[in-house]
Amino acid sequence: MSGISATALREALIDPGSWESWDAPVVDPAGAGRYHEELCRARTRTGSDEAVLTGAADIRGHRAAVLLCDFGFLGGSIGVAAGDRIAAAVRRATAERLPLLALPTSGGTRMQEGTPAFLQMVKITAAVVDHKAAHLPYLVYLRHPTTGGVFASWGSLGHVTFAEPGALVGFLGPRVYEALYDSPFPSEVQTAENLHDHGIVDAVLDAADLAAAVDRVLGILAPAPRTDDAAGVADEALDLPAWHSVVASRRADRPGVQQLLRHATEDAVMLNGTGQGEKDAGIVLAMTRFAGLPCVLVGQDRACRTGPLGPAALRQARRGMRLAAGLAVPLVTVIDTAGAALSREAEEGALAGEIARCITDMVALDAPTVSVLLGQGTGGGALALLPADRMLAAQHGWLSPLPPEGASAILYHDTGQAPEMAAAQQIRSTDLYRSGVVDRVIPELPDAAEESVTFCHRVGAALGQTLRELAERDDAERRIERARRFDRLGDGSPVLAQAG
Repeated sequence: MSGISATALREALIDPGSWESWDAPVVDPAGAGRYHEELCRARTRTGSDEAVLTGAADIRGHRAAVLLCDFGFLGGSIGVAAGDRIAAAVRRATAERLPLLALPTSGGTRMQEGTPAFLQMVKITAAVVDHKAAHLPYLVYLRHPTTGGVFASWGSLGHVTFAEPGALVGFLGPRVYEALYDSPFPSEVQTAENLHDHGIVDAVLDAADLAAAVDRVLGILAPAPRTDDAAGVADEALDLPAWHSVVASRRADRPGVQQLLRHATEDAVMLNGTGQGEKDAGIVLAMTRFAGLPCVLVGQDRACRTGPLGPAALRQARRGMRLAAGLAVPLVTVIDTAGAALSREAEEGALAGEIARCITDMVALDAPTVSVLLGQGTGGGALALLPADRMLAAQHGWLSPLPPEGASAILYHDTGQAPEMAAAQQIRSTDLYRSGVVDRVIPELPDAAEESVTFCHRVGAALGQTLRELAERDDAERRIERARRFDRLGDGSPVLAQAG
């Protein structure tokens, strides 16, 4: 834990000379007495007039609104005056269309003011909701300690959430728990690191590294420069047998989503978990840019060794969908899965329902969407990320309700007919292209595993070109087209006129 003061943290975070205070003088609660004396002592000790400082500043050149708690002022507690100040700052940030960085450290509600103070959390949350509804970034850095109503309201609403190493972060403060239940709360639970392990915090980082992290996020979300340049990507691919693609897609050295991020993007901020207490390494969640265009990427990671995709993975994917909608940036999904989990835990965790909800979100999402069939596309796990405004496929990407071996087992009671089933079920990228399901086939020359870096560059170029094409489309028309995309599937006519 850094132990850095509020003002020292502010000066370390912002560009020199850029601070503009938004703080109006506070109005104290009526009356004198003990609480008034506590306020006076806190002001003398900290040099601040309240437990929160608000204003605007430049962070690595990005203008942003900043909310900064001072734990030295009555434990960073939030009373009516502090709540008014925070809500006013959030609404000003929204009006000025500034990204917002909150740096809470607080014991929660100010007990001296009781229920009126408690209700400030609703007022602040409502202001944050409006800020996010305006598609403006809201970033949170949880400091030591952050507990109570602050963590249970505006401290838990970030599009991206960072935390200070070793910070105590939790709903119920350990002293309160011990007083109520006459036993200590487990010390390892309410830590930044444990919350990261459970997918609640995106990253744990030192205060000295915060400015760089904010710079990366806001840099990715910055509007793309206008350009007429577009990388040409062929729509043709060799007419190879379906089983050839199945075998190629299963090569251990085939590049996946991690390699795509490494070689084809300008930068990527990796996000962590669902934000609701779950994480699954089978899904990669990131904010990134292709050819200068920002997007949220949700990708199935073929390198994951934790087994097939479970419900938590799909809930993590849905966080990415919500994030794209909330920030009004495109969503890119990368499909590369041997299938969803088949287990008691998956059934009891509502796997089928999560597949249905993913499909629902993909169909209804306001943001532009692009899906990429990068490799294997098996079953509901693949279908969950498939429906999009534009659907791309690697040459050896394929889509099937079951692995060909499973289809063979159903129809022939053995797996020996798998190659024939792969051909009969029209699973190839070329079959999907000819039927209009896939808008573009990205060539492999001759196999992605043999040209990993070049292939990733080719995929990145295709994504950049497709994202730019979608940016030029009318939003209402694009959503109608997506909704109707599958209406004509199977009647012998293309689903859509081919893109490009």
